Amino acid sequence: MKPLLPITAVVTLLAAAPALAIVGNAPASNEGIGRSVVTIVGSRGNFCSGALIAPKLVLTAGHCVQPGLDYRIVEYDRDRKPVLKTVRRAAVHPGFSMQSILAHRATADVALLELEAPAKERAPAALGVPQAPLAAGNAFTVAGIGVALPGDGRSGGVVRAAPLVATGKPGTLQIRLVDPATQGAKPGLGGCTGDSGGPAFETQAQGPVLIGVISWSTGPNLGDGCGGMTGITPLTLYRDWIMQTARQWGMPLGGN
Repeated sequence: MKPLLPITAVVTLLAAAPALAIVGNAPASNEGIGRSVVTIVGSRGNFCSGALIAPKLVLTAGHCVQPGLDYRIVEYDRDRKPVLKTVRRAAVHPGFSMQSILAHRATADVALLELEAPAKERAPAALGVPQAPLAAGNAFTVAGIGVALPGDGRSGGVVRAAPLVATGKPGTLQIRLVDPATQGAKPGLGGCTGDSGGPAFETQAQGPVLIGVISWSTGPNLGDGCGGMTGITPLTLYRDWIMQTARQWGMPLGGN
């Protein structure tokens, strides 16, 4: 068995990364929706994306939070030096199933992290649910800090965003997104390793609204890899749990 990679080693790796994330040459997103995205690192060397939804509250994917591990949020100062922020506690939706997520089946793939201190360099995103009716062709934007080159952890660590569209029959359990230019048949924009837990946004009347989290991705034609399809868990069925958990932690969220 390989030894666990210390959190500090993961942070060093990310700090040395080139300005790439989300496959398909997606542009950097340091402003707007990108300001809510954070890096989550675990004591086994795993890293995920998340989104700040309150000064001390991060929304991410359930499969990014495993029992018995320590987690930190990485912030960067003005000199791009990483600063670790301690996660005080975490909660995974009780309906989450790891077996389902590994099979790309729908599950309650959402989790919350409470920070000991506010994230000073980030801006909380507005929380909501997808607009009805959900249909193929509806536009969404995903964001994350994942790798730009599959298998190369050094190609992650910078927030990037990608405009995608829904395909198939999107619903309240799962939304499958593809690059509108490739429709998932050829390599294109999409999530990859490390983008799990990153936010999916929809432009609504009040502006960009966080409506789901990235759960999985595939290569073209549903093959292995990235740049084909990106699976989103919408918050439609889970927003109430998020709001209730935030209240129990003493951090009530506003919104509709």
